Amino acid sequence: MQSQFLRAINELCEEKNLSKEIVFETVKAALRAAYRKDYGNRDQNIEVEFNDGETFATIFLIKEVVKTIENEDQQISLKEAQKNKKTAKIGDTIKIDVTPISYGRIAAQSAKQVILQKLQEAERDTMYEMFKDRENELINSLVHRVDERNVYVDLGGITTFLPTEHQIPGERYYGGQRIKLYLDKVIKTTKGPQLLISRTHPNLVKKLMELDIPEIKEGIVTIKGVARDPGIRCKVAVSSSDPKVDAIGACVGQKGVRVQAVMDELNGERIDIIPYSEESAKYISSALAPAKVTHIKLDDHNRRAGVYVAQDQRPLAIGRQGQNVRLASNLTGWEIDILDVIDLSQEDIKSTTEGEKATAPQKSSVAKVSDLPKITPEIIAKLEKVNLMEIAQLKGLSEKDFLSIEGITGEEAKIIVKAIKGNK
Repeated sequence: MQSQFLRAINELCEEKNLSKEIVFETVKAALRAAYRKDYGNRDQNIEVEFNDGETFATIFLIKEVVKTIENEDQQISLKEAQKNKKTAKIGDTIKIDVTPISYGRIAAQSAKQVILQKLQEAERDTMYEMFKDRENELINSLVHRVDERNVYVDLGGITTFLPTEHQIPGERYYGGQRIKLYLDKVIKTTKGPQLLISRTHPNLVKKLMELDIPEIKEGIVTIKGVARDPGIRCKVAVSSSDPKVDAIGACVGQKGVRVQAVMDELNGERIDIIPYSEESAKYISSALAPAKVTHIKLDDHNRRAGVYVAQDQRPLAIGRQGQNVRLASNLTGWEIDILDVIDLSQEDIKSTTEGEKATAPQKSSVAKVSDLPKITPEIIAKLEKVNLMEIAQLKGLSEKDFLSIEGITGEEAKIIVKAIKGNK
């Protein structure tokens, strides 16, 4: 029958997700250190053995049988050796039982701190081995406990800390909650390996979309860029390698179910899917949706873009607290200045008119606002003025958001929201 000590070791292995070999070696090392401290010295060669029938452990002093003793801690004379083992001869190694009578209690007390330290080291090594090849991956986790803003997550037997700056603002965490994390890096520090996990990293959106959208996983649709304001809004640029597959339609899904699944995982963060373009002006224009851009001047040397919009489009282009233009800038890699269309020269206006046909965006297979029931031509016209022509663009917007659009009444805002909800 197993001793209480050995049962405790087995429970520790299961709780910490450690192998028995690692734990036993750790405990043996701790007991060796405790024995040397209380009964011997650091030069002695000590061996620890466990036996299922024993209540604790047996301590052996290992010595080499020699003709002339030069080191009393590691050597023994033939005469003394034969007192312990009659068949001993020069060159043999013998084990002498030196287990103290009261060693069980004393050693356990002395070794406690060393055992805990060694187990922490073993746990960190296990964590490193488990995650060193999983950088840039999506990790499933369980919230272990929450202490104010400190969140500790269980990654399959390994508990680690989710830093406050990598938590989605406004998201509430509770014990037992299942959340997905992005593992950015696994680094070794003086305190052991550290997992850099995040709920705010732009790549979390990318990995979630790969999980929920087959075309992305298969490589048909490619995510070209992600810009996030975690918990509030995100812009994702996509392109398709197959002309038969509409990148935006694939990401949004029928009735928006695909993009909605990603939004739900991100605590309701709004996601705008936009078409990627190799043409910088066209890409910037798409990134500033739902604002309608009149003209763009590019300074390639400084990667700065002057974007001209009509006066009624300016609030949409800039966004609340500058969010829309900031995300568009992060996404495209261009510094964007929102300018008034009245400052355009006649020459610029002429070039804009001539280039409208060439730069007109391709039609998407995504369902249009006009497909929604009870949406009048008047409402459609007002939405088109701010470039809100697709159902996917309206998802996640509230009545208050629609009221901020020029010309939309309170009753019309209610009709739009109700129509969107009925389209889910």
